[in-house]
Amino acid sequence: MNATLVRSSVVHRTARLSNGLEIQAEIDASAHTTALGFFVKTGARDEPRELMGVSHFLEHMMFKGSEKRKAEDVNRDFDELGAAQNAFTTSELTAYHAHVLPDRAHEALEILADILRPSLRDADFTEEKGVILEEIAMYSDQPFWVGIEAMMEHLYEGHPLAHRVLGTKESVTALTREQMAAYFAARYTPNNTVLVAAGNMDFDALVRDAQALCGSWTSGDPRRDYPAWTSKPASATLPLKNTARAYVLLSFPGPSIQDELRYAAGILMHVLGGGDGSRLHWALVESGIAEEASAAYDGHDGLGDSTLFAVCDPDKVDEIEGILRRELDAILASLTEDDLLRARSRIATGAAAAAERPNGRMFRLGTLWGYGAAYLPLEEEVERISRVTLAEIRACCARFPLVPTVKVVVVPEGEIATGPLDAGA
Repeated sequence: MNATLVRSSVVHRTARLSNGLEIQAEIDASAHTTALGFFVKTGARDEPRELMGVSHFLEHMMFKGSEKRKAEDVNRDFDELGAAQNAFTTSELTAYHAHVLPDRAHEALEILADILRPSLRDADFTEEKGVILEEIAMYSDQPFWVGIEAMMEHLYEGHPLAHRVLGTKESVTALTREQMAAYFAARYTPNNTVLVAAGNMDFDALVRDAQALCGSWTSGDPRRDYPAWTSKPASATLPLKNTARAYVLLSFPGPSIQDELRYAAGILMHVLGGGDGSRLHWALVESGIAEEASAAYDGHDGLGDSTLFAVCDPDKVDEIEGILRRELDAILASLTEDDLLRARSRIATGAAAAAERPNGRMFRLGTLWGYGAAYLPLEEEVERISRVTLAEIRACCARFPLVPTVKVVVVPEGEIATGPLDAGA
């Protein structure tokens, strides 16, 4: 199956192998590089709770080698191509990608396809488990990371989106190689994977290469659970040794990534806390009350959330929380067409700038696929952002009230923070 869509100088093409592996590309003959990657629809939310962290651990194991390569071979082979390669794991996606000169695309694809069928050697598994545990320990000292993990756990209590991407010390310590291998077999199937590419390439050659390298991969029946969920009020104050600042987070539900209201939610949070010129910047940073202040919308598969965030002196937590709530309460009534114009322009510019490089377009393709969204040319998405109206934003707030349901405060050990949600915690 093949389909072609031309938009400006970029051509979008798709194909699917008989085993279910989808291939998508945005071809730009004027580009000087090629970016390509495999995106797998699996992450922390797809893990059994007792295996929390296995997706991220498995991402590390891919680079430990295959039956054909050892870890040092993987690194050397990428280096010889001059590739900029990496990988990442989120709650919902795991991706492996490389950015190369066009004449090295075939070789980069061969390496990526090879490591996506890892050997999972016992010695490598044991060694990498120590690396993962060190990573968990390192992040446990980072106030913002501690706050975000706690926010997700409280906001999505009872839902797998509450799972920690890194896992916990206990879950990673208990994980066995056999459990990892079973998870890999169940989730890393071709019909749960997409090969995405962008830049200067021969698409037909890409499909032929994918068939030769991945055509033997066995399909499966991977599924994602979508349990019923309702946000419940919660709060947490977390003492941390290695910080002298307080980190305040207020969160509430928002549209899913598939919801058309996601554009309205994104613009509203941008006006509220999207950097210099935002309401929170003027109310908290320019006034010298807080060191940082922001607001952001984050869409997920089937769900979404928005979070307000600030960094301040520990003795200013209550004052900061009060200002965050005041600005949130006032944003809808005070919103103007000029606010929307500025936000739309900045978001559209950021989206266009990110897509100027092939790897930006490659990431966008993989993310759209991962959330089950139909392909949308960048130009059309930018145009859609430019059409967000005050009426849409009001409709978004009617469905997703601007009322924080979760408060998390990270404070220096020995400090105490109080606030409106604490009474019900």
